[in-house]
Amino acid sequence: MTDILEYKGYYADLHFSAEDDVFYGKLIGINDLINFESDSVKGLKKAFKEAVDDYLETCLALKKSPDKTYKGSFNVRIPSELHKELALFAAIKNISLNDFVRYAIDMTISTEKKGLPSVKQR
Repeated sequence: MTDILEYKGYYADLHFSAEDDVFYGKLIGINDLINFESDSVKGLKKAFKEAVDDYLETCLALKKSPDKTYKGSFNVRIPSELHKELALFAAIKNISLNDFVRYAIDMTISTEKKGLPSVKQR
């Protein structure tokens, strides 16, 4: 299970380093690398919020968008047998592979969203 924090619509994944005896995290879904850490969970949550606030202030000062830009396209690598099954299924349903993948992703995210922190609606 991945531990995630959410604040102001920004997310971070969290980890613990037993070697350094520290909790740490990294903002996800942005173009920049923003890390934070603390020696307690309470401190980690505070450091996360401070990191988001500082990042947003910095982006505002630099007049740059804090959000990552997504093109809307990506490569998907699947086994050839699954590709064959997908192509046949799509042909039978008279839909494109892109439409099938879009539908499958949308259904999965819609179903899984119930257990996630508040994710921005599309």
